[in-house]
Amino acid sequence: MIMGGGRRSRRFGIGRTERHADGGGGAGLLPLVRPTSPTPTIHRRLRNGGGNSTTASCSCWYCDFKIYALNEPLLRLGRRYSRYFRVWFSIGVGFALASLLGIALGLLYELARSLHVLQCKVELSSLLFGFSPMVSDMTISLADAGYIFLSTLISVSGHEFGHAVAAASEGIQAEYVAIFVAVLFPGALVAFDYELLQAVPKFSALRIYCAGIWHNAVICAICGLTLLLLPWILWPIFIHGENPMVLDVPNSSPLYGYLSPHDVILSVDGIPIHSPQEWSDLTVLIDGVAFPDSNYTKNNKDVGEGFGEKGYCVPNVLIEGSEEIQLVDNISTCPYDFSSFTWTPCSETSLLDDHPGDGAATRRDHAYCLNSQEIVKLKKCGTGWLKAVTNGSSCICSEDESCLAPIHDPGSTWIEITYASPYSQECLQSIRKLEPSSWTSLSTEPNCSGSFVYVGDLISLANSVWLTAYRPRWAFGFGTYFPCVLEKILTCTFHVSLMLAIVNGLPVFLLDGESILEAGLCYSGLLSLRQRERVLRLILWTGTVMSIIALLRMVDRAFL
Repeated sequence: MIMGGGRRSRRFGIGRTERHADGGGGAGLLPLVRPTSPTPTIHRRLRNGGGNSTTASCSCWYCDFKIYALNEPLLRLGRRYSRYFRVWFSIGVGFALASLLGIALGLLYELARSLHVLQCKVELSSLLFGFSPMVSDMTISLADAGYIFLSTLISVSGHEFGHAVAAASEGIQAEYVAIFVAVLFPGALVAFDYELLQAVPKFSALRIYCAGIWHNAVICAICGLTLLLLPWILWPIFIHGENPMVLDVPNSSPLYGYLSPHDVILSVDGIPIHSPQEWSDLTVLIDGVAFPDSNYTKNNKDVGEGFGEKGYCVPNVLIEGSEEIQLVDNISTCPYDFSSFTWTPCSETSLLDDHPGDGAATRRDHAYCLNSQEIVKLKKCGTGWLKAVTNGSSCICSEDESCLAPIHDPGSTWIEITYASPYSQECLQSIRKLEPSSWTSLSTEPNCSGSFVYVGDLISLANSVWLTAYRPRWAFGFGTYFPCVLEKILTCTFHVSLMLAIVNGLPVFLLDGESILEAGLCYSGLLSLRQRERVLRLILWTGTVMSIIALLRMVDRAFL
């Protein structure tokens, strides 16, 4: 955003007003920091060794920190490459004007929805900013606050750098760069002598006004392209898309004690998992809730919507030596942390064919206590598995085996989770003893993989661990978090920069949109100076009211 450091008179020649340049944080054009009331103001100048100076000023509602040391370097940079910068920012003019038109149409869309003139379920906040309007959890961790701060710093710096260099390429030197806090809203600004801004040609002024929005759009493009190419950029150091790796397991997670940081999830119920998204989608699918837009559902046509019982082909010899179920307080339990299993049909018709009569009574008479860690290694049977596991077979158990299913509480689900610990000392030592030609996969290497059974609510399970799609090729410490941290910084910077470009493109008072509209209307030859002034005020008042309505609707959908 830009600030006029001196007396500003509009191009239309109507009136003179004192105005500050607008700030990149969204505070807009601010009054000059000169007390017009008895409000006390603290004004302090700090001298640097090289003759450069900084100034800090503060009042009851506005504080800023002005930096003068960047004035000369920015001017030299802009004048040295002025030819290239003018071409660059001329492209930005076209983009900014198209953005203003698109934003105006978006405001009309929101106004039509608020007046119930247009019936549509598409939420602009979700499309533009990447979040759902129904915010259920507004808690922000310290790490999230750090990501927001860093992304805001990058976005605001790029925005103000655009204004400063665009002006320098036209021969206008910035008076200072300032960081401010207006009420509770932080921001940044670049101040210019507005008399010099008036002296430049109309299109040159447009280049300066549009530079901030243009640079925010470029930042969005860089972040999006980097996110798209990140797997190839990190390929020499990290493996992507093979299996999700665990970064953290909170104490409140139901998987705490079963999975550890740097473990790799190989499969769920025998279905291979390649990314955190597949982990989330598949656990929800197994719980019986369909995800129609998930990649897993689209790529696996054999996945059904309903699930029966999951069984294992248990040898009859093992069943005969099983522990007996104990009755404690009228509740059936198994000793030694064993799990209770009962007979289940291989198919929906085999119960009637093999055991005619009361199926429920037959199942109650065939309950056994078995070691679940041993049972999960056996072949699978029953109607509860995905077809990818049983290959669609109605019954794969042999004559000397029986299909047994675990007994669990209603509402809970039984799933197998296979994982690997490729960076553990046992796994690394085991791999070093093998010839490189004999290496196959983590699931087959000795001391590298394991399995356990989870019984409970899968909806809460899906997001109870912090996963990443990147796995380091070599075992090292904090570097395992680098891809995830980089992804979050890029994603947050994309959203913040996009929001900053949209806010500054709004046709409202005190923001870049006002200056762009003012300079753009000067090209209209059909309107007189007074008419252009009236049209500008009408557009700004209408845009301000519509923006307030759209903001209130977003707040209402987010918090109420």
